[in-house]
Amino acid sequence: MGFNKMNRTVLITGGAKGIGKAISEVFAQNHYNVVINYFSSEKAAQKLEKDLLERGFSALAICADVTKRGEIEKLIDTVHWAFGSIDVLVNNAGISQNKLFTDTTEEEWDSMINVHLKGMYNCSQMVVPEMVRKKQGKIINISSIWGMVGASCEVSYSTAKAGMIGFTKALAKELGPSNIQVNCVAPGVIETEMMDSFTEEEKGMMIEQTPLMRFGKAEEIANLVFYLAQPGADFITGQVISSNGGLVI
Repeated sequence: MGFNKMNRTVLITGGAKGIGKAISEVFAQNHYNVVINYFSSEKAAQKLEKDLLERGFSALAICADVTKRGEIEKLIDTVHWAFGSIDVLVNNAGISQNKLFTDTTEEEWDSMINVHLKGMYNCSQMVVPEMVRKKQGKIINISSIWGMVGASCEVSYSTAKAGMIGFTKALAKELGPSNIQVNCVAPGVIETEMMDSFTEEEKGMMIEQTPLMRFGKAEEIANLVFYLAQPGADFITGQVISSNGGLVI
């Protein structure tokens, strides 16, 4: 297919691995121009871009640190040059940490808040003016069930993810009159690289606590995100949808 300015365009931050990769693939398969933003995952991003292009899809990998305003401005300019507009923004970039609160350093705390909240702020604020002018657009933020209920030894992560939920609800009210939908997906325990830090025993305990008796798949989250980006979801805004297998009800 190649680049096509007639297609809709989605920008996915942290789009090279895990849930972000699955989201990139689902949108590409549905004929979107897919912008794969990455920062530290260069090899994964380049491989994903190459794989999608070889399959005839439209994809462009761009390195940018979501916490740096100047880098996001350059990213947005590049996307506009390549595709003309941004129709959907998926704020997925994130980091994780499993550590006692008393052992969490100021630098680790700041990094967690900056990646999730400042990154979401930077990217959203850069795409909103265009969406307002067009009177349409979708912003989908990837939070977590731990942003809803909190998790022991993940205070900084839970705090950042809870902030994403508050951001979603407030921005949805502000942008609703402009026909822009802002929603939040709060996944449960999903099979990604972020699970590598847990032991098999810990994983088993989490599965036992989940009514569906399994972890979620990245593709399941991606399909939900894609649905929220479609016209059929135009009356859904300001919502937190948690795909978690019944772990949190």
